[in-house]
Amino acid sequence: MARNWMKLSPRNVIRRGRVSSFSFAGSSPRVTVSHTGEMRRDLTETYLRLLTMPWPLFLFFIIIALAIANVIFAEFYLIGGGIAHARHGSFADFFFSIQTMATIGYGRLEPESLLANALVGLEAFTGLVALAMVTGLTFARFSRPNVKVRFSRYAVIAPREDVPTLMFRMANQRGSGIVEATIHVVFTRNEVTLDGEPFRRFYDLPMQRIRNSLFVLTWTAIHPIVPSSPLYGMTPESLAEVQGALIVSLTGIEEGFSQTVHARYSWTAQNILFNHRFVDIVHPQQDGSVIIDDAKLDEVELLPMRPDELAAPHGGDQ
Repeated sequence: MARNWMKLSPRNVIRRGRVSSFSFAGSSPRVTVSHTGEMRRDLTETYLRLLTMPWPLFLFFIIIALAIANVIFAEFYLIGGGIAHARHGSFADFFFSIQTMATIGYGRLEPESLLANALVGLEAFTGLVALAMVTGLTFARFSRPNVKVRFSRYAVIAPREDVPTLMFRMANQRGSGIVEATIHVVFTRNEVTLDGEPFRRFYDLPMQRIRNSLFVLTWTAIHPIVPSSPLYGMTPESLAEVQGALIVSLTGIEEGFSQTVHARYSWTAQNILFNHRFVDIVHPQQDGSVIIDDAKLDEVELLPMRPDELAAPHGGDQ
């Protein structure tokens, strides 16, 4: 089974048990992982999902949850009765439930029986808890800093100062800067041990600059492919054969909220272009100002040389 692992696509890695999927942004493979053993539902996981889901989906979830709760209480009122001025079997019980949970109290519909008053007390408590939860979630969503860093669609390998160099670009698309922005770049590929056992190895790539004191506009990350680099001697074919991929994580302090933010991205072998370079997006003006053309962040151009001329001779212990 272990020897067949390298033949599997990273998109199809599935284990038995409870399934929970995750993926990196961009062109990275989607990996589905499961946790064997007893199946447990953590409330923290539900809270994180409510905190990170899109606003339209969050509002839709809240509306549906409140509607279901009101329908349940309306059914109890309908079965138990005891609501003054409500016709038996009418939809007024549903509206009385809404008035109770929202603490509106228009005054026409009111509980008469002991059962109806008990249900009103239970629903009032439910409404208070629901209001507290929705208020807390809404405040947490508004106060949660959301970094907007755009990564280039491609990473390129091109000669720079006569040295093959890996490069990718990032752009900060928020008005505020990211203080002490730091990147961590990892290269991963399939390898085989001397015993013939396949496994996935991760390499930390040394970059020319890993820290930016104030990331406001754009940033081009650079990794020279020297003999000590795991990318040394690789070609587009060999990179695809070992299912090579790049993973970058960026962390820093958001200038407006003074809170730590992070972003991540990855490139598979198909999105790592040999013998290409990025199109210039920085345009100085005559008045001394500089225009950054973010629309061309992903644009690359082919260099006038063959890919095999770019790749250095094989010198690593791959």
